[in-house]
Amino acid sequence: MIGRHSLELALPGASIGAVAGAVAGGLTLLAGQPAGMAALSALALAVPVALFGGLYGVLLGEGVFRPGTFGPAGLYWMAAYPLSRLFQETVAGVGMADGVLPFLAFQAMVSLGFAIGFIWLHERLMPHWLLRRAAGNPRAEELLDHYIRHAQALSRRKEARR
Repeated sequence: MIGRHSLELALPGASIGAVAGAVAGGLTLLAGQPAGMAALSALALAVPVALFGGLYGVLLGEGVFRPGTFGPAGLYWMAAYPLSRLFQETVAGVGMADGVLPFLAFQAMVSLGFAIGFIWLHERLMPHWLLRRAAGNPRAEELLDHYIRHAQALSRRKEARR
């Protein structure tokens, strides 16, 4: 069972995922879909992307991912984003004309762009959130320490290049 400390680590990623999913799903409104269908599409993408975004934060706190690295997180989103899109298409889509496998392959390619944006935003928001939560959450304090060590290593590397 996930405790309060893990849920606090999940909140930034879940928030980013929910907003990104809602915006991406809402783009169907611009594509000419009726408002009700666009809302359903936005919700059908926002929910799974928020869940995967929250899970990313929990896994980051568990040490599965490290701050400042893209490779493992990119692979994570290469699986998570296509599954989210498959859920969206199942709930609100008109079907996949070329079949499921080509659809998933295309979504895996698109997912790397999504992953770059997600990771970039998460790396900017998470340390601020951890500063607020570290006093009452030992897992947040430990993860904040990882972020600080990473920032110090980057600073030392930058100074060494000068």
